Amino acid sequence: MRKIKFTQQTISDRLTQMLSDFPRLSDINPFYSDLCNTLYDRDHYKLALGQINTAKQLVDSVARDMVRMDKYGDSLFRCKCLKRAALGRMCAILKRQKASLSYLEEVRKHMSRLPALDPNTRTLLMCGLPNVSKLSFMNKITRANVDVQPYAFTTKSLFVGHTDYRYLRWQVIDTPGILDHPLEQRNTIEMQAITALAHLTCSVLYFMDVSERCGYTIEQQCNLFRSIQPLFANKQLVVVINKIDAQPWETLDDKHKTMIEDLVKEAGTNTTMLKMSNVSEEGVSEAKNHACDKLLAARVDSRVGGNKVESVLNRLQVVHPAARDGITREAYIPESVLREREAGKKTPAKSRIGYAPTVEDDGEDAEEQDETPPESEDEAMDGGGVANPRKKTARELMWENGGPGVWAPDYREQYDLADPDWRFDAIPQILDGKNIADYVDPDVDEKLRMLEEEEERLNAEIDVAN
Repeated sequence: MRKIKFTQQTISDRLTQMLSDFPRLSDINPFYSDLCNTLYDRDHYKLALGQINTAKQLVDSVARDMVRMDKYGDSLFRCKCLKRAALGRMCAILKRQKASLSYLEEVRKHMSRLPALDPNTRTLLMCGLPNVSKLSFMNKITRANVDVQPYAFTTKSLFVGHTDYRYLRWQVIDTPGILDHPLEQRNTIEMQAITALAHLTCSVLYFMDVSERCGYTIEQQCNLFRSIQPLFANKQLVVVINKIDAQPWETLDDKHKTMIEDLVKEAGTNTTMLKMSNVSEEGVSEAKNHACDKLLAARVDSRVGGNKVESVLNRLQVVHPAARDGITREAYIPESVLREREAGKKTPAKSRIGYAPTVEDDGEDAEEQDETPPESEDEAMDGGGVANPRKKTARELMWENGGPGVWAPDYREQYDLADPDWRFDAIPQILDGKNIADYVDPDVDEKLRMLEEEEERLNAEIDVAN
């Protein structure tokens, strides 16, 4: 019976942990949910987890029935047979889940290799046809070191890098190349880019190769732009004209120029066009900065236009005071300050004890300030000016009595007690709730002396008697 319960508990714990560790597609971000559907097939994923859950319930049911039957076994041999039957049925249930477990293991390995992507942070997303130098641009502006090859579909999954702009951390995502064909004909690699475009709130950089070295004509690149243009809705779009080192924009055919410019106009007011080259690095920083600025401005506009701003403004009240009369009231300056200004001392004198003279100090002023402050508290710092009685500061007393580490201030002077004479009294020592001073005899030294004299006298009498 104990073995049956132990086996059932072990299997149930392992399967429960497996079910809880795998994410539920209905509870995670829609981007990750659709990405899992693209990579692993949502129906197959849910079916495999459902079969594991069913297997766990079957194991629990088998263990419960066999324990009940084993409890009423009429002999030791019958109990042993029931135990073997229970363990065999539980193992058979697990063996039937071999296909589901193998599939979930492959999903687990692939999920562990997915990039750490935050759908809610500031994001720059690059898209376009294959081999249009998206990865090269990513290596230029981020700390990522992604392998770049001269053939198409070098990128087979989402690559994530990070960059800094205006003291903010930005997420840069490179998507696999997209081909111009219907949505149902796109493969898993292309659907990852479609999923990112559909769900991420980001600034999109659409790359176009005007040199046509990527293997696709400008017409094909424009057709792809129009086919995925619905995915650019409510996003800041930058059309990046790349590889101008091989084909300068000025020498491009007027037909292709007009085609690209019309494409940018059709996309709407959120679309701008920039020219750059990864080889000469011309326009690389401008493209990154422009895309970041557009996204920042859009995020600010969305927050200002939201309901949260109105709720905050309703709690704010700006008051503009109105003048009660036409009298002009100047600032009030105390008479003591005016007297000091007339005496030519706008700033109070500062002690220079413990400080070396600097270049800014005058010779006579430095000597006057380095002198030891007056001993009397009633003596003023300035001889013939306005009386300014003061006490010596702790720093002055420190340098007069040996410097740092030698002299320490007596903080008992600052105690605020009912009787000022109590400030310097010795603090009593308490032991077991009793004051030790109450048990100290003030005449203990005299009594000890008398006892010692009596002891010496007795010792002397004993010596004489002997």
